[in-house]
Amino acid sequence: MRFICRSLVLSFLLLGSTQLFAEEPVRVFAAASLTNALNDISVQWQKQNHPAPSLAYGASSALAKQIEAGAPVDIFASADMSWMDYLSDRKKIAPDSVVNLLGNDLVLIAPKGRRLPIEMKKDFKIAEAFEGKLCTGEPGVVPVGIYAKQSLEKLGWWTPLTGRIVGTDDVRTALAFVERGECPLGIVYATDAAISSKVEVLERFPTDTHKSIVYPFAIVSNARPEAKALMQFLTNSPEAAAIFKQYGFVLLKP
Repeated sequence: MRFICRSLVLSFLLLGSTQLFAEEPVRVFAAASLTNALNDISVQWQKQNHPAPSLAYGASSALAKQIEAGAPVDIFASADMSWMDYLSDRKKIAPDSVVNLLGNDLVLIAPKGRRLPIEMKKDFKIAEAFEGKLCTGEPGVVPVGIYAKQSLEKLGWWTPLTGRIVGTDDVRTALAFVERGECPLGIVYATDAAISSKVEVLERFPTDTHKSIVYPFAIVSNARPEAKALMQFLTNSPEAAAIFKQYGFVLLKP
């Protein structure tokens, strides 16, 4: 009898450990600009009796480097194609799993109530239009900074602003600097500006001044099987699509 009891206890323990293992959350690395949308999508995912995914946000560049170094990740959502291509070239992305899901706009912002007259044209003297710094993601590294540099160069504003551009770790940090008034101007995504009550959009950068802003999602090589279901939910469910639209993202995939 004692042997039977012990066997039953052991069986329950093994069953419990198997269930706990099966319930491990899917690990997601995502661009900082996706924070609010993915947090809300996570809630919808949990309503379907799934465990909450493990969500980590940051600059796509920093996240890609961590994945390259072997960080345990199942899904990567980048704010541009270059860092997804970087990982694909290094065999860190599961073949044929990349979905170009979202689009966005690039905007020039200022602290609320401190609007400046800005004209989006080459002969506009941007360096004389304001005092202080312009904040955006680290140019040439962080996706928003890559797009920002492209636009500033196209408009002929890059050279006049030499020494006045502050590159931050990610787009949310640039937004925070402008919210606090530490930078009188900033360049962020339209979706980031929309979530803040402390900044206002001065102008949208013309789409022909920078490469198309595309957010690719993909499954990381050696991801756990559970990743496929969450990837499907992110890229194909009406719940996720509605939330992305709510935050101002453009759906590139029907």
